[in-house]
Amino acid sequence: MRKIYQIYLDSYRGLSSASWMLAIVMLINRAGSMVFPFLGVYMSKELHFEDEQTGYVLACYGLGSMIGSMLGGWLTDKIGNYKLQYLSLLGSIPMFILLPHFTSVISLAVMIFCQSTISEMFRPANSVAITKYARPENITRAFSLNRMAVNLGFSVGPAMGGMLAAISYALLFYINAGAAFFAAVVFIYFFKGRKENPKPTPIAEEEEEIALGMSTTQRQSPYKDRLFLFYSLFCTLYSIAFLQLFSTLPIFYEKVGGLTELEIGIVLGYSGLLIFLTEMLLVHMAERHLTTQKTIFYGALIAPLAFGIFLLDHSILSIFLSITFLSISEMLIFPYTSTVTAMRADDNSKGSYMGVNGLTFAIGFIISPILGTKLVTYFGYDILWIVMGSLFLIAAFGLNYTVGKMVKPKA
Repeated sequence: MRKIYQIYLDSYRGLSSASWMLAIVMLINRAGSMVFPFLGVYMSKELHFEDEQTGYVLACYGLGSMIGSMLGGWLTDKIGNYKLQYLSLLGSIPMFILLPHFTSVISLAVMIFCQSTISEMFRPANSVAITKYARPENITRAFSLNRMAVNLGFSVGPAMGGMLAAISYALLFYINAGAAFFAAVVFIYFFKGRKENPKPTPIAEEEEEIALGMSTTQRQSPYKDRLFLFYSLFCTLYSIAFLQLFSTLPIFYEKVGGLTELEIGIVLGYSGLLIFLTEMLLVHMAERHLTTQKTIFYGALIAPLAFGIFLLDHSILSIFLSITFLSISEMLIFPYTSTVTAMRADDNSKGSYMGVNGLTFAIGFIISPILGTKLVTYFGYDILWIVMGSLFLIAAFGLNYTVGKMVKPKA
């Protein structure tokens, strides 16, 4: 037990103060992003939108995320990650304040699209900042720390949002604006004039990047990097299957598993808590015993178990076991795919590369709910689990191949 505790402590050692502050800003920002989980309820109960209309507005959120990721990556390379991060945080404040005043389907869809675009520009800039401020040997753990903050915010935000929504949905939007302002103040105070790490950041202590066959022009644009685009395709397939967590899985929990809304919240909260408590430890152990390629491969191979278990049983035990498998897979996949993306680029194109990395998630966010709900409607849940499990497997072998081409162990 003492040895595990020591390893746990070691997983946090060596992280720079800047890495911790980036995580704190992300925590404040994501804890404040409590609007999205309640947008559907808001449109249904407060604005009396039909389900189809609600779906279109939510799709605009995904579309905005996609545009924001692309635009954010490009702007990061043009104006720098510091400027874009505080501009995104400050720009989202008036959007949150104005949202309650737009109550028609079209006007709200436009506002949600604009708000999502501005907010999501923060992600690629923040990811680039992680690579700039993290110590070379700690970049993957720095990404993991940032994700830990996101998951803690995801656990706290919806709980706070539920209480605020019970009082007033307008108050929910205004508190979001306040959180964005607070995050901006903390970010500007700490990072204004702060020097970035001048050292190169290799993928991991025992690995190095392969750039063979890549011209300087290719490394300056992710859209000319064919191997990276194939890699991004498999990241997208993983995201499409993984994001069932936010669409069909909660519906399945209620309709097939028989869970109440409170119980569904407990299951999702358990996932966030599990990731918050164990991701840094898991990543630290993976860095010590596995290569980046193997970690990503094993992480993707675990994911089909999360859905396959539902072909056999729908009990509460199976539900918790399923979300555990999905959480472990997430912890092994996302920090490492972000690291590989950051280190695939040269110093002048990290923003564009991280923008494409965010784009894979945004595309998944658009496709996942549409594909998942249609499969359930026409074929049932068993077919959904088989299709999504297959996407996980395709992603596992595709990522294993492409990462193997981009990364190799040091001699």
